[in-house]
Amino acid sequence: MRALLTGASGFVGSAVARALLADGHGVRVLVRKTSALANIAELPVERIEGDLLDPASLRGIMSDCDALFHVAADYRLWAPDQEAMFRANVEGTRALMEEALTAGVRRIVYTSSVATLGSIPGGVADEETPVTMADMIGPYKRSKFCAEEEVRRLIHLGLPAVIVNPSTPVGPRDIKPTPTGRLVRDAARGRMPAYVDTGLNIVHVDDVARGHLLAYEQGRVGERYILGGENLTLERILTIIAREAGRKPPSLRLSRHLLWPVALASEVYARLRASVTPLVTLDELRMASKHMFFDSAKARRELGYAPRPAQEALADAVAWFLGRTRAPGAGPS
Repeated sequence: MRALLTGASGFVGSAVARALLADGHGVRVLVRKTSALANIAELPVERIEGDLLDPASLRGIMSDCDALFHVAADYRLWAPDQEAMFRANVEGTRALMEEALTAGVRRIVYTSSVATLGSIPGGVADEETPVTMADMIGPYKRSKFCAEEEVRRLIHLGLPAVIVNPSTPVGPRDIKPTPTGRLVRDAARGRMPAYVDTGLNIVHVDDVARGHLLAYEQGRVGERYILGGENLTLERILTIIAREAGRKPPSLRLSRHLLWPVALASEVYARLRASVTPLVTLDELRMASKHMFFDSAKARRELGYAPRPAQEALADAVAWFLGRTRAPGAGPS
């Protein structure tokens, strides 16, 4: 199989590239002129230049490709330039999928997110949990929701796409880092002395990558599959990170209400200083009001998806951010 992969220079995309190569597949990666290529510098992939914001640059990029793995996305929880995010995530996805239809690509795996799914207060959501656009908090979630709707629309027109919804990946090579990677990095360095009452579904990025290949091989066209791991409270996540980093776990639990003024001030300052990312945003606090817990039973059942424990995922992430080498198969600390 020969695959075109978008987002290969990023966190999840570079893991998918490695998984494809490990299985013996040929990989062509779409990169921009400005892409930082450290994550794929040593990989035997074919690079082709193009940009999701420039549909003309996408013409012909899937010639002789059997598959498309569309992983690329503008993933930021702080996005003053929301229009650019929608152009990349929605319009760029539409243009790429239309090109895939033209090229006659046999199978597509589209990387969505659990951000597009519904949630259950006090419970665990799955692919069928009801959700509407009104449930989407912030531009990233709204853009991914719209992008997934575009993919679904094109599926009805014959697009042979399977949708995967990763939860909260962590692990090595989160060079940007992602918002979750920033949390792991800061906690490992002792910069998160407190926590709020929220929760996430933590999964190893390499398991998410393996889930992409399983979706290609076993997934049903038009279906979505949650690629998640283990549901943990933020307190538990920070405790694991602290222990892996040899630090004392945080013991101070903060009320979200106390953080609203901090978030507002952080956003005002960030707007005045364009290069600054807020310490915490209003949207992050809104999202933290829910435990974002998800069930990957469908992917386990239909794809044979089998993620490792969250402890291992967080340990690998901490080791990478601290510049350490973690022995394969090392158990909990």
